[in-house]
Amino acid sequence: QVRLVESGGGLVQAGDSLRLSCTVSGRTGSYYAVGWFRQAPGKDRETVAAISGDGSGKFVQYTLKDRFTISRDNAKNTVSLQMKKLQPDDTALFYCAAIEATATGLITQSTRYDYWGQGTQVTVAS
Repeated sequence: QVRLVESGGGLVQAGDSLRLSCTVSGRTGSYYAVGWFRQAPGKDRETVAAISGDGSGKFVQYTLKDRFTISRDNAKNTVSLQMKKLQPDDTALFYCAAIEATATGLITQSTRYDYWGQGTQVTVAS
């Protein structure tokens, strides 16, 4: 069983930065593609970013790529989402998810992911 725990969320002011972390534990001998997703109240879940198991492949939603960066440290089993210049529209519950994949496999569709964390709330005040 693979477990994911998100951390780093909180209440910030518009223009601030946050760094979210997703720690993956459990059966982690294989490569796992990891994605970050968010869901705001009354809105559908959307893909924020994704990264391949070896970190060579990265995806960030087009509207966010100037402000958000995804990275991973496999030695620490951690995937990070660096968010800059946060805006009130970024307020959402952020989730990370994982799926066993090839080293370079990059997966952006949330429906393909098998393992999900509980989420971390990001609230941006104007």
